[in-house]
Amino acid sequence: MLDIATYESERRITGALVLAVLLAVMSLLFVALFPSIASSGADLDAYMKSLPPALQTAFGASGAFSIATIEGFLAVELYQFFWVLMLGIYAAYLAGGLIAGDVERDRMDVLLAAPITRHRVVVEKFLSLVPVVIALNIVVAAAVYAGVLAIGESVPLADLAVAHLLSIPYLLACGAIGLVLSVVFDTSDVAKRGGLGAIFGLFLLETVSASADLDWLGAVSPTRYYDPTAILVRSEYDWTGGLILLAGTVVLVAASAWWFRRKDIA
Repeated sequence: MLDIATYESERRITGALVLAVLLAVMSLLFVALFPSIASSGADLDAYMKSLPPALQTAFGASGAFSIATIEGFLAVELYQFFWVLMLGIYAAYLAGGLIAGDVERDRMDVLLAAPITRHRVVVEKFLSLVPVVIALNIVVAAAVYAGVLAIGESVPLADLAVAHLLSIPYLLACGAIGLVLSVVFDTSDVAKRGGLGAIFGLFLLETVSASADLDWLGAVSPTRYYDPTAILVRSEYDWTGGLILLAGTVVLVAASAWWFRRKDIA
C-alpha cells in the first residue's frame, strides 16, 4: 500500500529539506532585521496606510494592527507574501509535474502496465506532496520561533503553530489545482506554468475583489480561507476555512482521478 506515494516522497524529500533550510535562513534574516527596523523611528504603519486598498489587502495590512510589533511584522513581511503567495505557487508548480511529467517522458505506460489502477496513481502521486508540505512547515516554524526568542521578542507559540498547521490544507489545495492541470495537459512545463499562473491569478482575484466590494468573486481563491495575519495578530483561528480547503482538495483530487481514468495517454 502507498508504494507510489512512498517512492515519490523519497525522491522529493531531499529537495524539500533544502528548500526548508533556505526558507528557514530567509526567515531568520527577516527576524534579525526587526530590532533595527523597530528602533529606526520610521512610521511603518503610516506608510502601509498610505498604500492603495488593494495593496494593503495583498500584504495583509488592511486590519487595525501595527506592523511595528513582531507579530504584525512577521505576518506582513514573511507569511502574507512569501508563505501565502510564493509557497502556494511552489506547491502548484510542483504538483503540475506529478502526472504530466511521467506522461511526457513515456514513464506512465510502464507504471500502468503493473496491476494498479489509474485512480490509485493519481491519489498516491498527490499524497507524495504531504511529507514535503509538512517538512517545510516544521523546519520554518522552528526557525522562526527560535529567531524571535534570540532577538528578545516573544510570539505566542500556539499562534505560530496554528499559522503553520492551517497552511497545510492551504498548500495542499494549491497543489490540487496543479494536479488538475497535470492531468489535463500532457506537457509538464505547460501544467507547471499553468499552476503558477492559476495561484497568482487567484491571489490577485481575492485581493482585487476584496477591495472593490466584489467579495463574492474571491470565494474560489484558496487565499480566502487562510489568513496568517488574523492568526498571528489577533489569535483568530479559522478552522472552518481549513475544512473548506481540505474539502476542496478532495474534490479536485477526485476530479483529477476521474479525468485521468478516461484520458487517452497513448
